[in-house]
Amino acid sequence: MPPPLVSIVDVHKHFGSFHALKGVSLDVMPGEVMCIIGASGSGKTTLLRCINQLVEIDRGAIWVDGELTGFRIDGGRLHHLTEAEIARQRLATGMVFQRFNLFPHMTALENIMEGPVQVQRRRRDEVAGEARALLARVGLADKENAYPANLSGGQQQRVAIARALAMKPKLMLFDEPTSALDPELVGEVLAAMKELAASGMTMIVVTHELGFAREVADRVVYMDGGLIVEAGSAAELLNTPREARTKAFLSAVLS
Repeated sequence: MPPPLVSIVDVHKHFGSFHALKGVSLDVMPGEVMCIIGASGSGKTTLLRCINQLVEIDRGAIWVDGELTGFRIDGGRLHHLTEAEIARQRLATGMVFQRFNLFPHMTALENIMEGPVQVQRRRRDEVAGEARALLARVGLADKENAYPANLSGGQQQRVAIARALAMKPKLMLFDEPTSALDPELVGEVLAAMKELAASGMTMIVVTHELGFAREVADRVVYMDGGLIVEAGSAAELLNTPREARTKAFLSAVLS
C-alpha cells in the first residue's frame, strides 16, 4: 500500500471559546475520493481550511504528500513556517469554494492563466495552451473570451475548477461547490467533478449532494460537533449507518 497523500492526526481548532475541531484524525489515500457530510457547524469546512492552511491548527498535525504542513522540526522542536514557505506548500493543493471568486475584469482564459503566470512564473504562451485544454475539459471551450458577468453560476464554478487545476495540484479540496448554484446548474458542475474523479485525482469534497457521494466517493465521512462520528464506503455509510447520530442526520436530509 502506498502511504496516505493526506494524514490528519488529532487536529484541534478553537475559534475563541468555540471548539470547532475536537481531535480529528483521518487518512486520505492517493487517488481516493472522500466526501465529508454533516450539518452546518459540524467542522467540515474548518477541516478543509486547515488542510489548505487557510486556518492554523491549535494542536495535532497534518501531512500532505509526506510533508508536515505549517511547521518544520528543528532540534526536536516545532517552528512555524514563514508565509513564503506556507505559500509553497499550498501549491500542492487546489481548492474550490462555495463562491466562485473569479476576477471580474479577466476573461475565463485569463482567470485560469493567472496563477501559473504570476505565482509559478511560467511563460504565457505555454500556459495558454494548457488553460484552453482545461476549459475544454470542463466543457467550456467556447467561453475562453467570456467575462464572469456573462457566465452562469455553473459555468463560473467550472472555470474555478479549471483555475485550481491549472496549478497542477496533487490534491483537490471542494467546499460545498454547488451550494450557491440554482438547482438546474448543479448537474454540470457535478459532471465536471465526476470526470476529475475518474481521472484519478485525489479529492476531498464537503458536500450535501448525497447522490454524488453515493456515485463517486470511495469513502464517506460523517462529522458532527467537530468530530468524525462515522466513516465507511458510500454504500455502508449511506445505506446501513451504524451510529445513531449518522442515522438521524441521514433520516432528516433524505426525508
